[in-house]
Amino acid sequence: MGRTASDQEIKSAYRKLAMQYHPDRNPDNPEAEEQFKECSEAYAVLADTEKRARYDRFGHAAVSGNGGVGFDPSAFTDFQDVFGDLFNFGDIFGGHPGRRSRAQRGADLREDITLEFEEAVFGVTKQVQIRRLEQCEQCNGNGAAPGKAPIDCTTCGGRGQVRYQQGFFAIARPCSTCRGTGKLIVDPCTKCKGQGRVRRERSVTVNVPAGVEDGQRMLYSGEGDAGIGGPSGDLYVVLHCKEHEFFERDGRNLHYVFPVSVVQAALGTEITVPTLEGDHVLKVPEGTQTGATFKIRNKGVPELNGRGRGDLFVQLKVQTPTKLTKRQRELLEELRQTLAVENKPVSRTLLSRMREMFG
Repeated sequence: MGRTASDQEIKSAYRKLAMQYHPDRNPDNPEAEEQFKECSEAYAVLADTEKRARYDRFGHAAVSGNGGVGFDPSAFTDFQDVFGDLFNFGDIFGGHPGRRSRAQRGADLREDITLEFEEAVFGVTKQVQIRRLEQCEQCNGNGAAPGKAPIDCTTCGGRGQVRYQQGFFAIARPCSTCRGTGKLIVDPCTKCKGQGRVRRERSVTVNVPAGVEDGQRMLYSGEGDAGIGGPSGDLYVVLHCKEHEFFERDGRNLHYVFPVSVVQAALGTEITVPTLEGDHVLKVPEGTQTGATFKIRNKGVPELNGRGRGDLFVQLKVQTPTKLTKRQRELLEELRQTLAVENKPVSRTLLSRMREMFG
């Protein structure tokens, strides 16, 4: 690699060599260990602009001796940028790990509730029963018996980590005795058995706003399981909305199919259409064809967390009688003689629309 190599090229080259000669991949290989040490020292120089400039001017003498790199862990502060979380260089090069935090966030919970069609449209308040882990009030969550307290782990000294020496490397791993918490409970709480949490059933008030849809989730922060020295998890309430016997929902709008007779469609009439808030009188003009749709404003679904409402669309379906009395047949025969119906093939466009309406 030449003197004009970019920082990214240097990082890539170093990563490749470090992965190749890392002691974990070359156990009991002093030569590989030495190679890893050399390329690490070289990167510590090249990654530092000032040291790299001195090296370019004066060679190895500029960074050796008192000014050399050695294995000062502070010289490798940007190795994490090269490797991410692959290696813990503070541990590898003899750093002193601090105590591991026992803090742990509580788990999130999920509850599903089913809503009637009208409840989803207009909103509702429901009580949801959940079972969650809560902090034990007898030990205040520390897991120890009253008057007692957890002690530092005798294996790791309360650090939560155990260090293993591998050549000139020191590798830190979670302590198996305390499971990384750094604490041991000698006299456990009799109520929570040393867990610090107990399971209880609670009632949570769920305020469902108007206009929610099937599958929607509501978040209740902090209503999940209690944490261990950390915050509680969250509660997610998933809504399931039932279908209506007559109405079909499409976002904010509702659709309803209303049957009318041939006479009503031909002569016109007034029909009483049901809505979610009572009946509505709709005027049907004479000569109305089957499939005609009428809009009733503001009788649909409210806008979720907003203003305004959708509309109700009423589609008329003309029903042809299947059983006629003698008199009804006579009247229809008279009507047929007075009507001049021109029978023509239905256009493909009209036929497609009719199929969509009655599908």
